[in-house]
Amino acid sequence: QVQLVESGGGLVQAGDSLRLSCAASGRTFSSYAMAWFRQAPGKEREFVVTINRSGGITYYADSVKGRFTISRDNAKNTVYLQMNSLKPEDTAVYYCAARAGLTAAAVNLYDYWGQGTQVTVSS
Repeated sequence: QVQLVESGGGLVQAGDSLRLSCAASGRTFSSYAMAWFRQAPGKEREFVVTINRSGGITYYADSVKGRFTISRDNAKNTVYLQMNSLKPEDTAVYYCAARAGLTAAAVNLYDYWGQGTQVTVSS
């Protein structure tokens, strides 16, 4: 089992950058594929990006490709989301998620979730 705690959200202007972090508890962090999802008000939770257990494979949603970068540090039990060139449409609560095994893009395939961190991008 793993517990996830996100941090790094905030209020920024369009074009700015933010770096989100997700700290995981437990000694088996490297056994989990990790992902970031987001949920805007009135919308369903949507996939943003995923990274495999070693960090060598990533997959991005088209809406963030080229602007966001996911990485992980297995020694620190942490996954990061570097968000550049932020747009107002990136405004959402961002959630970190973990699943044992391979990467996936579907919400229902992830077993563990953080509490979320708010990202607000003003125009």
